[in-house]
Amino acid sequence: MEFYGYILLLQSLYVLGPTAADRGQTQVYARRHTALGLEEVVIVIQSQQNPFHARRGEIKKKELLKQAAQLGQGPPHVILLHDFSDYEGVWSILPALPHFSTSFGSASWFLFVEEETRVSLAPLLAVLERYPASEEWFLGRRLQDIEASIIHHYAFAEDPAVFGYPDPAPGWALSSALLHRLVERIHHEHLKSDFTIDLKHEIALFIWNEGKGQKLTRVPEFCREAGDHCVTSFTSYLPDCGPPVPKKELFVAVKTCQKFHSERVPVVKKTWERDADLLEFYSDVSDESIPTVSLGVPNTLRGHCGKTFAIMKRFLSDAVPKTDWLLIVDDDTLISLPRLRRLLSCYDPRDAVSLGERYGYGLVQSGYSYPTGGAGMVLSRVAVSEIVSSGCSCYTLDAPDDMELGMCLKTLDIPITHNPLFHQARPDDYAEALLSSKEAISFHKHWNIDPIAVYNKWLRDTDQRDEL
Repeated sequence: MEFYGYILLLQSLYVLGPTAADRGQTQVYARRHTALGLEEVVIVIQSQQNPFHARRGEIKKKELLKQAAQLGQGPPHVILLHDFSDYEGVWSILPALPHFSTSFGSASWFLFVEEETRVSLAPLLAVLERYPASEEWFLGRRLQDIEASIIHHYAFAEDPAVFGYPDPAPGWALSSALLHRLVERIHHEHLKSDFTIDLKHEIALFIWNEGKGQKLTRVPEFCREAGDHCVTSFTSYLPDCGPPVPKKELFVAVKTCQKFHSERVPVVKKTWERDADLLEFYSDVSDESIPTVSLGVPNTLRGHCGKTFAIMKRFLSDAVPKTDWLLIVDDDTLISLPRLRRLLSCYDPRDAVSLGERYGYGLVQSGYSYPTGGAGMVLSRVAVSEIVSSGCSCYTLDAPDDMELGMCLKTLDIPITHNPLFHQARPDDYAEALLSSKEAISFHKHWNIDPIAVYNKWLRDTDQRDEL
């Protein structure tokens, strides 16, 4: 009875919100009376290969191990996901689960966090104690769709709110029992191996298994914003790395066609074009009134690979000013260039960098990742140079440009650096709890929206200053 009394005390402290003294006392109780030990927890930091993110992942790992040492416990297993496997597609999680099961067979819990997720280890143990690891548990901060979303393939169209999926920012957890059952499925079932669009939703769908598996259990102590009751919280996907990249170092290429000159180009001019020093519209015809540049590539209905590769070649030529960064966007992309330039200050343009919203094709077994085009594709000059000089090309002019680019990047071993502030769809296609009008970088598509109103609400900074 004494043990369960202490567990009830721990729970009450985190529900009501502990004082500093309470937190210290709670840590003592957790060390002395919690059956679950840190060495039974595997913390997977969903790190990335880019040097900036690899460093952030290492910092997070050291913080967690230092925290464990201060608690006087054996350390948890802390894994940097990008370093765990040679397979680049390990970011899609499912390919990594069999390796986790083999490498950490005695673990009770697997916690997946972002590089910027804060974790308080002692209260985390107390929370996990509420859920026996011998049973199947899928824990996290619950998100849900308000209406059927294209990025979720219109799943649960009759009532999207019935299905919950985890917010990755505060972290989400699998009990060992659930992880081992998922591994059995991976080994013995024929799994779909097509597109990875929204990882968090697709992981939840896989675990749910058409109603035969587990739904996400909401854990109130997994938080976006820090609070006294929280065991995890989150900082930002838009870190402060110093002064933004100068306007003169970002060249913006907008893909358009004659059909949309009068419909979409005016939206760009009324919204975000004003924040660009160097911008060109690339079309199938020259139009001096805009103006547009014709690259000699006809408009295509399916994909725009020919146009995108022509843009990259022009970027390296003397036809445009020499800059560190190239941004390629569609004419129906809405974007915050000041926020993008702030984000780019975190990356070294001397590296081969590909940045945007990462999708995947065929990642369950092999496949490749690619930066989805509608959200905006950012490439360093070094990356563009390597792509062009490698001889990578389009198998047809109307091939999907982002996917062809992804295959080239895989061949060249240039990782796709993901940032969820780039959005392939409209704001209404995402859970509102994921969106921030102070941080979003891009949205795509003008379907059934007022694009200028969307830009003003989500992407325009009211205190925006004219920066050099």
